[in-house]
Amino acid sequence: MSNIQKEDRPGRFSVKVEVVDGVLVVTVHGEIDHNVKDTLGQALACEDGMTPPLRIVADLSGVTFMDSSGINVFITAHRKVSQAQGWLRIAGAQESVLRVLQMVGVDTVIPSHPTVEQALNA
Repeated sequence: MSNIQKEDRPGRFSVKVEVVDGVLVVTVHGEIDHNVKDTLGQALACEDGMTPPLRIVADLSGVTFMDSSGINVFITAHRKVSQAQGWLRIAGAQESVLRVLQMVGVDTVIPSHPTVEQALNA
């Protein structure tokens, strides 16, 4: 498990990575924007020396804002895992974030679930 917090924005963005039953669970808190897209992308790609994940759940229950930078990060991660016969699922998105996902149609490409447990068991 690893914890990442953007140094220049303490308290506004953090990401925790853990493996649950062989699934990479990436728990995000704060705001997802251009300033943190690389950090989020690295967490989703598990770029800390581990084997690239094939199954990922992104827990967005602690995310209060997401712009197009976040959308691009999730689409890129989805493409990578899909090419390797894996999947990416979003869990717990708050209403404001869910609206952004729905406006651009991401919810039709990346399944979204109310909870991490539901995403893990889908």
